[in-house]
Amino acid sequence: MAKSAAPLSWWKSDLLGLKEIFSSWACWMLVAVPLGIASGILKWSAVYVFTLNFISLIPLALVLGDVTEDLALRYGSVVGGLLNATFGNIVEIILSIAALLNGLYGVVAASLLGSILSNLLLVTGCSFFFGGLFNKTQKFNATGNQASGSLLFLAALGFLIPTGASLLFHGDGSASDREELALQISRGTAVILLLCYACYLGFQLYTHTDLFEDAEGDDGEQEPMLSLPTSVALLVGITITVAISSEFLTSSLEEFSKSSGIGEAFLGTIVLPIAGNACEHMTAVIVATKNKMDLSMGVAIGSSIQVALFAVPLAVVVGWMTGHHFTLSFDPFSAMALMLSVAQVNFVTAGATSHWLLGVQLIALFVLISLAYYFK
Repeated sequence: MAKSAAPLSWWKSDLLGLKEIFSSWACWMLVAVPLGIASGILKWSAVYVFTLNFISLIPLALVLGDVTEDLALRYGSVVGGLLNATFGNIVEIILSIAALLNGLYGVVAASLLGSILSNLLLVTGCSFFFGGLFNKTQKFNATGNQASGSLLFLAALGFLIPTGASLLFHGDGSASDREELALQISRGTAVILLLCYACYLGFQLYTHTDLFEDAEGDDGEQEPMLSLPTSVALLVGITITVAISSEFLTSSLEEFSKSSGIGEAFLGTIVLPIAGNACEHMTAVIVATKNKMDLSMGVAIGSSIQVALFAVPLAVVVGWMTGHHFTLSFDPFSAMALMLSVAQVNFVTAGATSHWLLGVQLIALFVLISLAYYFK
């Protein structure tokens, strides 16, 4: 009687998994990672430092996405979507903290706001568009979508209130008085938004898990490629590398903007988030083409919620702890763009059904906002 093949040892299995992950077409760009770090250490021209470290973030985000997807196979689609959104957003969170500690408050606001807009409009729009090309119409959970949409609207109001207060509440009329007012309102708002995010996690992971499960998911037929220690080691290593690249990227942004003639607002709000959201973008689009719209929405909309209710308030709290006066008082155009984007997404997703034309509408709004920031 023939003997069955012995299972591979863990290290051989991990090697095969690593080979699969690093065989992606985008991994050739990983050569930019050591070059980008070297350019920052050796103080090359800002154009080289910015460009090389910007390119570095794209393959790092994609590898990070592959590792988190593999890790998520152990815990199901709900935790998987949360893991993918969380580690996908690590790039934006590290970018914002690095910019905050460098005193670049405008870059912090722009990159975080841009991340919300990119996930909300570009990632969701592409998911609807490409998903609609492969499937005529697609459905997702209406109750879960309603909860997510209302949370996004709450977050947008959380940014609009400090912005409006700084413009309309004059106090004694001095600029310092208005700034102090916006700072105090922002810190209180940040604490409330963080508490709302904690409630959202409890809602998603414990009390209403079924609303976020993908009924047609087939992850149960797949096995993780990597062992748990290897996955965790990769996540830690990539996160540290992203932190180093982000530090050089943000420190060179101002000089790169001057030398290239491209405005800081456009770079921070449009360009940086596209690189940072590469992981979520690829994941959400791929699962949408497989008609797994609940998982796709969990990655795209869930990522927007995480940035709005966690990353932005976290930046305010970190600034509070480190003596950096970062507030939620954005410029009026940015606050308006965010509010209108949230409203448009709520309109588009109200029926809990998607098709390619709805995707076109979301992508078009992202292009319109990008155009405005380019000429800002």
